[in-house]
Amino acid sequence: HSSRSCAKDTRRKQAIILSIVGAVVRRLNTGGFIVPLLTVVAGSTLGSAFVHKALPTLAFGHYSAPPLGWGDIHTRTRTHARLTLDSSRTLRLATNLARMSGGGAPPIPVTISSMFDGGNIECVDATDCTSALGVQVKVRDDPYTELEKKNHKQWFYFRAAGAFKGVQSQFTIVNAGKTSYPEAWPESTVVYSYDRLTWKRCLATSWSEETGRLAWSLTPEADLVWFAYFAPYSMEQHNDLIAACASSPTATVEEIGQSLDGRPLDLVIAGTGALKCWVIHRQHPGETQAEWYAQGLLERLLAPAHEREGLVSSLLQQFTFYIIPNMCPDGSFRGHLRTNALGTNLNREWADTGDYKAPTLVRSPEVYHTLARMDKEGCDMFVDVHGDETLPYNFISGMEGVPKWGPRLQGLQGLFTASYARANSDMQVAKSYDPDEPGKANLAICSNQIAARYDCLAVTLEQPYKNCISNSEPIYGWSPQRCKKLGASLLEAVAHAAPHLRTAEPFWDTLPPVDAYVRPSEGTATG
Repeated sequence: HSSRSCAKDTRRKQAIILSIVGAVVRRLNTGGFIVPLLTVVAGSTLGSAFVHKALPTLAFGHYSAPPLGWGDIHTRTRTHARLTLDSSRTLRLATNLARMSGGGAPPIPVTISSMFDGGNIECVDATDCTSALGVQVKVRDDPYTELEKKNHKQWFYFRAAGAFKGVQSQFTIVNAGKTSYPEAWPESTVVYSYDRLTWKRCLATSWSEETGRLAWSLTPEADLVWFAYFAPYSMEQHNDLIAACASSPTATVEEIGQSLDGRPLDLVIAGTGALKCWVIHRQHPGETQAEWYAQGLLERLLAPAHEREGLVSSLLQQFTFYIIPNMCPDGSFRGHLRTNALGTNLNREWADTGDYKAPTLVRSPEVYHTLARMDKEGCDMFVDVHGDETLPYNFISGMEGVPKWGPRLQGLQGLFTASYARANSDMQVAKSYDPDEPGKANLAICSNQIAARYDCLAVTLEQPYKNCISNSEPIYGWSPQRCKKLGASLLEAVAHAAPHLRTAEPFWDTLPPVDAYVRPSEGTATG
C-alpha cells in the first residue's frame, strides 16, 4: 500500500512538472524554434526518452502514458534499449505540438506504393501531405492501343503511409485532365479504406478543369490508408470466387483458354436447360464493379439446395448459364483501365475493323477463345457487364443500331430493361448512351456483334463509379454490396424474358405498357 501511494505521488509530481514545462515550451515556441530543436533532440537516445515522456503532455494537454521512474532514464539511456521512438511517432507528436503552440509545423512525408495486385499510380512529390497540393501523384498509362491509337488511363489504386493519423492531409492527381475521360471527374469521389474490406467515399474530392487536377482531403484514422477509383477486386478475390464455384455441386468450372500472360480464362457453367444465357464481365479491367456484380450473380445462382429460391431452381432447369467473371485477368493484375497485357481494348475485338483483324490469338486470345466457345454452344441471351466513368446511374446500352433491329429485338430489349428496373430500383430505363442509328452499330463491340451474330437479346450493362443518383448514398456511393445485389437481380429479368427469347409468336404486339420499349436519352456526368 505504501509503495502504491508513493507511485501515485510520483506520477502527480511528474504531471505537474510536465505541465509547467509544457507552458514554458508553448511560450518559447512563439519564436518558432522549439519544434526544430525538438526534432534534433529526439534523435538522441536521451532526447527520445524525454519526448516519450513529455511530448504527449505538451501536444495533447494530458499525461497518460505509463510513467518511467526518473532514475530509469539514465539506466535505459546507458543500455540504449526501448526508448528510441520511431520517426513517425516523433514527427506526429512534434507536429501536433507545433500546431497547438502556433508555431510552424514540420512537413509530413508520405510513402506511396502501387506495387501490388491491381495497383496503379506514380509518385510525383510526397514530401509533405499538409502542403497546398499535398501528395502529388500521376495515373500510369495502359499500354498503347493499336486500334484506337492512344494510351488509356483512369484507374488508380495505391496505398499511402506516413505519420498523418489525425492530420488533415491533401492528395492530388496532377494528370487527371489528361486521362481517358476527364469529363467524368465532376461529382466523382475517391474511395478509401483502412482494411481493404470497407470502402468509403472521400466527400472532400474536387475537380479543377482549369488546372486538370483531381484533389481530395482526408484526416486519416490510421497511418496507412488505401485509395482507389472504385473498390478493387483483386485476382486473389477472383481465384477465391472461382474456387467457390468449382466446389459447388451446381456448377462446373472450365479453363477455356489463357491470357497473354498465361492466366486462365475461367468459365462457370450452371444449369441444364435448352436456352443458353451468357454473362461476361470486366472486359475493361479497371471496371471492377463488373466482377463484384458477377459475385452477386453467382452467389445467388449457386446457393446451396436448401437455401435456393424457387425462381433460381426454375431458371437452372430452363437455362444453361455460361458466366465469365473476368475477361481480362492480365489487365486486372497490372492495374490497367481498359486493356490487356498488350494494350488491346477487348471490347473492340469482336470483329474485323477495316484492315484490323480481330479477334486473334496474338493480340486478343481472351475474346478469341470466348467467341469460339459461344459458336460451339450457341447463345439465346447475352449480357456484357461494365462500368461507366461518367454517368451516375446504372443503365442498359442496347441493340438499336444492329442490322436485325426490329419489333422483335425492340420488344425483347424493352421488356428486359423494364423488368430489371422493377426488380431493382438501382436500375433505370430513361438514361443511357445516345442509341445508334439503324444499321450504324459498330459490330466490333461485343454486344452488337452477339446480337447480330445470334439474332438474340444482347445488351451492355453499365454501372457507375460515382454515387448512384437513382438511390443516392453519399458515404458509400455505388458500392460493392450494391453491385452484388444488382447482379443477383439479373435473374428476375432473365426469368421475365425467357418465354419470349425464341418464340415464333409476335409477342411484342401484346406486351403490357409497363414492358414497352423506351428509347433512352443521353445522360450527363451530373445526371
